Amino acid sequence: MRLTAALRHACRTHRCGAGKVKVFTPRRSSTARGEMSVCVPVRETHFTSGGGNGSSVQSLSLQKHKTLRAVQENAVREIIQRSREELASVVKVHPAIKPTLAILQAGEDDRLLEVNKKMAGKVGLNVTHICLPRNCSEEEVLEEVLRLNEDPNVHGLFLCLPPSLRSRRILNTIKPEKDVDGVSDLNVGRLVSGALSEGLLSPVAGAVLELLGRQDAPLAGKMAVLVGLEGPLKVVLQCLLQSEGMEVQISQWSSGSLQKQIKQADVIVGMETGSVELPPSWLKPGLTLINCGSALMPESSARKERRMETESWAEIGSISAALRMQNVVRSSARWVENQQYQPWTLRPLKLQPLSPVPSDIEISRAQTPKPIAQLAEEIGLLPEELEAYGRTKAKVRLSLLTRLQHQPNGKYVLVAGITPTPLGEGKSTVTIGLVQALSAHLKLNSFACLRQPSQGPTFGVKGGAAGGGYAQVIPMEEFNLHLTGDIHAITAANNLVAAAVDARILHEATQSDKALYNRLVPSVNGVRRFSPIQLGRLQRLGINKSDPSALTPEEVGSFVRLDLDPAKVTWQRVVDTNDRFLRKITVGQANTEKGHSRQTQFDIAVASEIMAILALTDGLSDMKSRLGRMVVGSSRSGRPVTADDLGVTGALAVLMKDAIKPTLMQTLEVRLSLSFSPHTRNMTEAGFGADIGMEKFFNIKCRASGLKPDVVVLVATVRALKMHGGGPNVTAGAPLPKEYIDENLELVLEGCSNLKKQIEIARQFGVPVVVALNVFKTDTEAEIDLVCRIAEASGASAAVPCHHWARGGRGSVELAHAVKEVAAQENNFRFLYSLQAPIVEKIRTIATKVYGADDIELSPEARAKIEYYNQQGFDTLPVCMAKTHLSLSHMPDKKGVPTGFVLPIRDVRASIGAGFIYPLVGTV
Repeated sequence: MRLTAALRHACRTHRCGAGKVKVFTPRRSSTARGEMSVCVPVRETHFTSGGGNGSSVQSLSLQKHKTLRAVQENAVREIIQRSREELASVVKVHPAIKPTLAILQAGEDDRLLEVNKKMAGKVGLNVTHICLPRNCSEEEVLEEVLRLNEDPNVHGLFLCLPPSLRSRRILNTIKPEKDVDGVSDLNVGRLVSGALSEGLLSPVAGAVLELLGRQDAPLAGKMAVLVGLEGPLKVVLQCLLQSEGMEVQISQWSSGSLQKQIKQADVIVGMETGSVELPPSWLKPGLTLINCGSALMPESSARKERRMETESWAEIGSISAALRMQNVVRSSARWVENQQYQPWTLRPLKLQPLSPVPSDIEISRAQTPKPIAQLAEEIGLLPEELEAYGRTKAKVRLSLLTRLQHQPNGKYVLVAGITPTPLGEGKSTVTIGLVQALSAHLKLNSFACLRQPSQGPTFGVKGGAAGGGYAQVIPMEEFNLHLTGDIHAITAANNLVAAAVDARILHEATQSDKALYNRLVPSVNGVRRFSPIQLGRLQRLGINKSDPSALTPEEVGSFVRLDLDPAKVTWQRVVDTNDRFLRKITVGQANTEKGHSRQTQFDIAVASEIMAILALTDGLSDMKSRLGRMVVGSSRSGRPVTADDLGVTGALAVLMKDAIKPTLMQTLEVRLSLSFSPHTRNMTEAGFGADIGMEKFFNIKCRASGLKPDVVVLVATVRALKMHGGGPNVTAGAPLPKEYIDENLELVLEGCSNLKKQIEIARQFGVPVVVALNVFKTDTEAEIDLVCRIAEASGASAAVPCHHWARGGRGSVELAHAVKEVAAQENNFRFLYSLQAPIVEKIRTIATKVYGADDIELSPEARAKIEYYNQQGFDTLPVCMAKTHLSLSHMPDKKGVPTGFVLPIRDVRASIGAGFIYPLVGTV
């Protein structure tokens, strides 16, 4: 930067004897910034030729003061304008942002506060002021600093503290990105190492450079002496001046070599500690003196006026304040930049498959997972978005959704399957192998979204759900057992509702209206108030009163009595274990239950409606609303009773507040997570065959999410196709019959009818299909080739054999290429039915178009339920069919593509919280 015209003119015309002396004088004031302060009352020395007088000297001093003040004002004006322009750019990108400077002050001296508040106002920043007692402790200051560190609305933190509280511990506690004074070790280190673009520069040091940069002469080759400076400011200034090509010497006011150093100096930068007189003979012509103390503690106006009468000075306090605001703006700009999608820097784990393939647990334990924080950083998650559960797994906070809400969606890939055998056909393994191939080998950002395994099948014959071979989630024990406790949270929440149901039935049967009212609306400190959830119940009852004492006896009775019919309670208890003896139980047999027993049952935990809500909700507020709408039974008058009526919605939301957050883990080569980012392939798995999982995914989940799938990966195995072609039944845990081990092209050919049907189902939704043939070691090349040819002839965009189980991601590279190519094409995704269609028609559409039934047959109970749901206004909900997964029909032993059957609908139930009607098909 260059000097202003006025200052250049002043420097040419203001002669001082044989030379010129430019003096930026120090102030006689103390500092609250903790660095050493020095008083340097340097007087402007004027030599006159002839008979000059005192008044001319004073006039010259004042004139020069005005010129130097103009330089300072111009610098401040330019910095403010630059900061305002940068701030406008930040707000344009992120309109909701309100950049804020937090000033943490100890004591009642408001001079620095007022200077910075005024400067913040000129730039357009918000200021929050925290004032602690002057005698506060270091721990109190640390507590406030830590709080402000975590406040996302604060983008800069300025400490206005006495020296006793400006310890390195406190300064280094400030987050570097909020350290707008540039005093933390990390910011100083960044400057020294040449990485200032990543940090923030001290505004005091910046003010010194700003003034020096406005001189005509270059700084290179000149000498600067730093007198009385200590700590970070000394290090920063020394580094900055040396980077400008200057020679820098360090000194103290008491140093014996001070005179020699000053005589050689072109620039002196000092801090005040007392009264020091610099003889004019020491001052080299053209010398520049700058005081840093003025930027750290402004002096009183009266003192300033007295000094101005005899001294020419340039104020750097306002320049440093302006630069501090510039740092706040740049900090907020970096914050906004960090909120944007960050390119991934993922480094895949090395995988060296062995042959023969070891057991799943041996493979899992042979691989060393990355620390989860490192993995999160590599895929662009911010530290504040991660909640670590140990070293290898973490929850991802929902704030990620808000941060990336304006980013385009990635490609959406659904992994489904043909009608499976009881052994399963490897959809999870294919999903993991595919994501490993895309990320580790094609270098495409991708992740897999899998469900947490239930302990039921994990401890049963089927086993865990972490994948297998060289395509699995690690550590597999962590994934299969408990994980982050989400299923336990579902169990606790579900059974809390069940307990509330039975307790309410008992209390209503044994207590008067008054006693119930006193329990539900107790007097606390002599005051009775309705809770928000109780006010909601009153409104649903048509009682528009908020004063508990204003209800009539009839209104009290309506309010306290749900009148649940024990025979019409639909809410069951759950447990995450296959405990067959809990399938039908009697509760209420203890003497304390006073004979109020009833028959009920336990379901598996993942069958709870709360599980469905967790899968469909889009946030905490939506989840709480859905939980409140859950219907637990009917009153004796036929009115539905909800969780809101029981008053347990808030408790359920608290139990589920962490379960709603997705869990981040990793596979043997890459990561497994839930995320939203552009240019990313997002793989998710639909349970069972495409007729079950895929149909529900499209008609229910895609409606709820608003997301459109780009491609279906349809998993098939030769052994499943042989079963559909007439092969013998298989049993989990028993040896496979020889038909599944030896080559049998005839069985494969016949069984491909099921594959053709599943491809047809997917194409009814307008989504292209890639068939992934999960290869087993018993499969022959002829069988593999036959399946791929038939799949492509039946409408699949591609059919690819996959060897991920034995080779990891490398074994699914061909599949990854096919998925990438097909997902890039446009498709015509459409729902199978309209929500406005009657419930019966929705059921019939699925039965005929998906399962291949001729028609449906409704039982009298099913017809009555449908009529009831129509009256309640539930007829516009989607339909979730509950049917066996072992056949396209309702008959598990009917393989291939059954025809000529009528689908029996035994009952129809509703999950109002989750938001769907679910018919029970056959004996399921």
